[in-house]
Amino acid sequence: MKRRKKKHQFYKQYDLKEMQQFTLCEAMRYIKAMEVTRDPEVPKYDIHIKLRTKKDGPIIRNQIRLPYAVKTDIKVAVICPPDSPAAKQAREAGAYLVGEEEIFQRVKDGKIDFDRCLAVPSSLPKLAKEGLPRILGPRGLMPSVKLGTVVEKPGPAVGNMLGGSMYRERSGVVRMAVGRLTFTPEQLRDNVKAYISAVKKDATGLSDQILKDISEVVLSSTNSPGFSLNGEFYRDTPGAPTPQDLAVV
Repeated sequence: MKRRKKKHQFYKQYDLKEMQQFTLCEAMRYIKAMEVTRDPEVPKYDIHIKLRTKKDGPIIRNQIRLPYAVKTDIKVAVICPPDSPAAKQAREAGAYLVGEEEIFQRVKDGKIDFDRCLAVPSSLPKLAKEGLPRILGPRGLMPSVKLGTVVEKPGPAVGNMLGGSMYRERSGVVRMAVGRLTFTPEQLRDNVKAYISAVKKDATGLSDQILKDISEVVLSSTNSPGFSLNGEFYRDTPGAPTPQDLAVV
């Protein structure tokens, strides 16, 4: 029997010519209006980067340190011998948890209250022996050489994580928080530019045979719908919001 070809090898894309698009300042004005009753420090601005890409190809995932930090309460766990120089580095850099057996037991007990996880190479066999990959893997917390979360010297890595953000492609979309509602339009613009540039770099670095490019960029917040961006910062026309109008929460 002949094998049927898949009908849709690529994720569905929309014709942007038929969609209403917004400048960054216009999208911010609508989002602020929808979040007006909430604490401005809680909701986050999210950018969704929609990609033209095959469904069964490799995915983009990486870490970036944005010009303006979004999440400042990140908790980093470092798996390493508790009395080692690596442990001392991690503690000095601000790691939330440092050690081996203590972290292993917390994970087994379901007390996974950290946001990032690093490990030194010598601790990986112990981590695997304890069966942690099947627990941490589905949560995106399993240390990986490819992702740069298996390191000899965890100090600098912890520092980068505390001021950085991770992103991962899912179903052809890369999503990440890029700002708080208290951000000025200029701060949000700089973060959005840095994030889009990083995703473009990741896409071009995959392979000559793997084609990924950006089809649409959408801005939303924790409690708002998405607004498709047209690439402009603001529109210099009467009645359009200016950066000065949005600088105050």
